[in-house]
Amino acid sequence: MYDIEALYEAESVNHAIALLEEHQEARIIAGGSDVLIQIREGRLADSVLVSIQKLNVLRGISLEEDGTIRIGALTSFSQIAQDRLIQKHLGVLAEAVSLIGGPQIRNIGTIGGNTCNGVSSADSAATLMALDAVMEYQGNEGIRQVPIQAHYVGAGKTALNHGELLTAISIPQESYRSCYGHYLKYAMRNAMDIATLGCSVNVRLTEDKQRLERVRIGFGVAGPVPMRSPGAEAAVQGKPISEETLNEAGTVALTDVQPRSSWRASRELRLQLVEELTKRALRCSIRHAGGLI
Repeated sequence: MYDIEALYEAESVNHAIALLEEHQEARIIAGGSDVLIQIREGRLADSVLVSIQKLNVLRGISLEEDGTIRIGALTSFSQIAQDRLIQKHLGVLAEAVSLIGGPQIRNIGTIGGNTCNGVSSADSAATLMALDAVMEYQGNEGIRQVPIQAHYVGAGKTALNHGELLTAISIPQESYRSCYGHYLKYAMRNAMDIATLGCSVNVRLTEDKQRLERVRIGFGVAGPVPMRSPGAEAAVQGKPISEETLNEAGTVALTDVQPRSSWRASRELRLQLVEELTKRALRCSIRHAGGLI
């Protein structure tokens, strides 16, 4: 049983913004894979919803003139995983979203919904962190660009103001040019499960494939929000490719995270996973980039 007080269907982005302004208690619904579950569980009683399902302008993936890859907020996980532009330049993102739920969820779930619910376990979030993604918000005062690290402000909370809509997620060319990545998800099951911990690494090697020129390391469920590991990134950037470098990345990453215990896993297990997944994801990324290790 769904306890919904009212459902409004937006005809345009501006109409959606106007509906949100008119109904201060309203929530956006896109694919509904998160919101409808919360309503059914009684966590969103008497909900007022603004549906943006008709807004096809928010779907699709494009390459901008400056090389930025722009992903519309309503683009489904299946569309992202199958898109040729994504497969060519952002294979790690295709890899990450392919681990979300099952085929039905991936067909209806959207990248915007996955990032706007604010949860740390969102499979796309760690990879978008490692890709230095930029979130595009639109409201009555226009469009603002928000780095993904500023998008998450607390457990289940984002920087979106009421009356604002996430319209797109952009990946700058610097984040994918000659870069290769890998996402690892540790969960109790191989499918249809929430991550106990997720780690995504993105690297660029030097021309001779001997050193790490650029490194980004993102985590999910390693703290209250998806996060980067700036300490580990700085510790290994410029270092030669070696087991010692991998071990250093895993050790230093422990100083950047704040995992907690839950019914899924203890804090101690998550710390062990942070160290191990960092090393494994970094190793795979280096190999994808043509490095030998």
